[in-house]
Amino acid sequence: MSAAIEATYLIETPLDPAQAAEVLAGEQSSGTFVRVAAESDALRARSRATVVSLEELEPLSAPSLPNALLERKGAAGPWRRARAVVSFPAANVGPNLPTLAATVAGNLFDLGETTGVRLEQLRIGPGFRARFERPRHGVAGTRALAGVAAGPLMGTIIKPNVGLTAAETAALVGQLCEAGVDFIKDDECCGDPEHAPTSDRIRTVMDAVRRWQDKSGRRVMVAFNITDEHDRMLRHAERVEREGGSCVMVSLNWVGLSSVQALRRHTGLALHGHRNGFGMFSRHPALGMDFQPYQLLWRLAGVDHMHVHGLAGKFSQSDAEVVRSAHDCLAPLADPADAEDVVMPAFSSGQWAGTMPATIAAVPGGDLLFMCGGGILAHPGGPAAGVASLRQAWDAIRNGQTLDAAAREAPELRAALAFFGPKH
Repeated sequence: MSAAIEATYLIETPLDPAQAAEVLAGEQSSGTFVRVAAESDALRARSRATVVSLEELEPLSAPSLPNALLERKGAAGPWRRARAVVSFPAANVGPNLPTLAATVAGNLFDLGETTGVRLEQLRIGPGFRARFERPRHGVAGTRALAGVAAGPLMGTIIKPNVGLTAAETAALVGQLCEAGVDFIKDDECCGDPEHAPTSDRIRTVMDAVRRWQDKSGRRVMVAFNITDEHDRMLRHAERVEREGGSCVMVSLNWVGLSSVQALRRHTGLALHGHRNGFGMFSRHPALGMDFQPYQLLWRLAGVDHMHVHGLAGKFSQSDAEVVRSAHDCLAPLADPADAEDVVMPAFSSGQWAGTMPATIAAVPGGDLLFMCGGGILAHPGGPAAGVASLRQAWDAIRNGQTLDAAAREAPELRAALAFFGPKH
């Protein structure tokens, strides 16, 4: 595996799936729609991708996606489906992350031979993995920075998402620190708004965090959203470092792989990777990619945290997909023995005390960010009661109790169960 990159694709086509897979392999390496003069046998042996295996699946009676080329040719079903494993020479890519992405997830989605292509899995070897960035902090470093030795990091998101001034944001952060959270992050929609410029927000929020830390001796990690034009993003990270912060957040899809790589090399801060927009790549079962290859690419850029959404949450993903995504984050990319090559999954979206048991069952070691926006800030007893309900739920899990049983002696948890329960 050190000399090759292996990708697994789901392919749908009215043609012979083996033919479509060979077209994909050629188009994404040394070939084009016809063999050109310079494509010698020696060059093909060195640079052409190869189809390692092909497993045909049940066909469909109708195509999953439109294809104007096939329609012009009068193609008819059945629409055959297959799972193809394709091996790409690592030498085609070198230490170039955008080219890796273009190779395994580029024009192949537009191939005229197909009515569906999905990248399901990506595998690399230790030698290839060594060419790219590693997490600077990952799970262990995040725990050290946040001062949380064991169990989930209890976190929240600034709510309202946008609209608060820098001073109002700092006041809310101070309140959340007093409430006992471990982790606070900006919303992805709050980058550099006119009513709360990033530079002002960093300064005022970190002033509130420092006051809390001086008073309590406890650390709180704040992930400032610094998503921006590249040079401004680097300057924002420098400001967070100067103010004594420990983490920044970026909207991965909108700043790009190269920008995140450069940010990783530029700063020692923890990088909180927000995947907003991932639904465009993932929601259609015959198009785009699964989370496993997606998170692999971003981990090669050096992120420390990756969003996976939440169990029984407010978004479209199934619980099984969320659990698989979390396990992907906690699996080393190339060497199973490389325990430091893991990132912390961030569970969010509709999370509250009642979703914690299933979350801990999915990640029994508790190596996760458990982020509750409304689950803390909308608790009927206020943010402090919201945080207390989470810690009471965690205590119940550790003690082998059901939440209902624990709630008899835990008023904040009892109120959370009543307020956020089945009617929501």
